[in-house]
Amino acid sequence: MTHELEYDVPVLIVGAGPAGLATALELARHGIRSLLVERRAETSQLPRATAVSTRSMELIRMWGLEEEVRAAAIDASWLMLQCESLARADAGTAIQVGMPIPEQTVLLSPVEAACAPQDHLEAMMLSHLRAHSGGRAEFATEIVGVDNEADGVHAVLRDGASGDERVVRARYLVAADGAHSTVRRALGIPMRGPDHLAEVVTALFRAPLWDVVGEHRHGIYSVIRPDAMGLFLPAGGDDRWLYGVYWDPEIERAADFDEERLLQMIRLGAGVPELEPQIERIGAFSFAAQIADDFRRESTFLIGDAAHRVTPRGGTGMNSAIHDGFDLGWKMGWVLRGWADPALLDSYERERRPVVEHNVVRSADPNGSHRDVGRELHIDLGERIEHVWLPGSTGLVSTLDLIGPGLTLFTGPEGEAWVSAAAELGDAPPLVVRCLDLVGARALGIRLGGALLARPDGVPAEWWPNGADCERALRAAVESCTRGARPFAELAAA
Repeated sequence: MTHELEYDVPVLIVGAGPAGLATALELARHGIRSLLVERRAETSQLPRATAVSTRSMELIRMWGLEEEVRAAAIDASWLMLQCESLARADAGTAIQVGMPIPEQTVLLSPVEAACAPQDHLEAMMLSHLRAHSGGRAEFATEIVGVDNEADGVHAVLRDGASGDERVVRARYLVAADGAHSTVRRALGIPMRGPDHLAEVVTALFRAPLWDVVGEHRHGIYSVIRPDAMGLFLPAGGDDRWLYGVYWDPEIERAADFDEERLLQMIRLGAGVPELEPQIERIGAFSFAAQIADDFRRESTFLIGDAAHRVTPRGGTGMNSAIHDGFDLGWKMGWVLRGWADPALLDSYERERRPVVEHNVVRSADPNGSHRDVGRELHIDLGERIEHVWLPGSTGLVSTLDLIGPGLTLFTGPEGEAWVSAAAELGDAPPLVVRCLDLVGARALGIRLGGALLARPDGVPAEWWPNGADCERALRAAVESCTRGARPFAELAAA
C-alpha cells in the first residue's frame, strides 16, 4: 500500500555508509533537517576499510568526534610492512603507501591519520547524528521509485519488515547507496571504467597477532611467502584482523577458499603453526575502478561509491566518500539556508571530480598502494588554508579550528579596515572575523593590512595583499562565493 505523502523533508539521503552519514552530519551542522534511509537493518558490521586519512580526521575533528574515533583507533603506523611472515616482522621492509606517519603531518595538520575500521566509524557517526534534532535515520527501508524533477524529488520508500510503501517529498535527493546504486540505475547514469581487475577472498578473524608482530605495528602487512601470499590488516580491538588473498578465476573458484584452507593460510602467513584463528566471516569481492558520467541529475546527486568505485589500493574509497558528503553537505546547507544561489551546487561535481578521477586511476594501478606520501598527502588535504597553531584562551588552537559553517575572514595587524568592512555586510552567509597576530598572519600569507577569506572547507575564496577599498572588495568576494564561482585557490593555480 502506497500513501500519497507521508513525509516532507529538505534532503533525503539514501544509504547510511560513510558518504551518507557525512552528508547528514554536515547538513545538521548547518541546521538543515534530513531523512537518512538504509535498506540494511543496521550499519555495517564489517570493517571494510580501515584507513582514515588526515583530511578525514580533520573533518571528524570539526564534527566533534575526534576523541571518540581516536580512542577506538588502533595504534599502528601507516606504512606497509612487507615480510615473509608476521613472525619475521623484525626482518620486514617498510614501504610508503601514501598515508603519512605522525612525524610527517605534525607541521601540516592538527590531527594524524588513523587506523580505524569502517564499521566502528559508521556507528560513531550515526550516534552523533541522532544527537542532532535535525538528523533522522531509518533502517530496513529501501528506495523503490524515484520521480526526479528540477524543483524536487518524490521517492517511494518500502519498509523491509511490513512491505508497506510511502512517498517522501524532498527538495534534494542524495544517492549514497553504494556501488550498485538503485538511484543511479533509476536515473540511467552509466559508470565507465574497468571491472573485475582482480578477485579477492577475505577472512575476518580473531587471533593474537599483535603478540606475534611485537613492536612492529603497522596498518597493513604484505606477506610474500609463496604458499600464503596475502595481506593482513588490523581491523579493531581484541585482535580482530582481516586476511585477504588474490585468486585466479581461470584456475579456481572463490568457493575453493573454504574455512579450513584459509585457516592453514593464516597460520602460514602468521608464521605460527599452532595458531588457532577464530574465523567470523569469509567473503569475496572484485576490484573495479569506475566513475559515473554525471554526479548530478536535476535534484539528485551521486556521492561515494554511487559516483565512483575504487579498488582498496591506496585506501581512498572511504575517505573519498566522506569528503564527497562534506562538500555536498555544506553547499546544500548554504542553498537551503538561503545563503547562496542554487548555482553553488554545480560546483560539487566540478570540484570533486578531479580528485576522485585521480583516486580511480591510482586504484587501477597494480602498484597503486605504493605512493610517495608528499604527493598523496597534499591531494588528500586539498586546497585548504595552512594549519598553524595559535594561542587561544584555553591553549593552542589550529587555524583550521577557527573555520565555521559560514565564511571566515582572516586578517592581521593593521586589519581594522577589514573588520569595519565585515560589519557592514549582511548575515547571509554569516561571516566571522579572525584577527591573527603577526606570526599567524604571516603563516597564512597575510601581509600588513591584508586579509584572506575562507570557505567552510577552508579553501581560500579570495586573498588581498592590502586594505584598499575593503568593503567593496569583500562584498564582491562574498557574492562570488554564494554563486559558486571558482575559488581563489583554483584561479591562482590556473
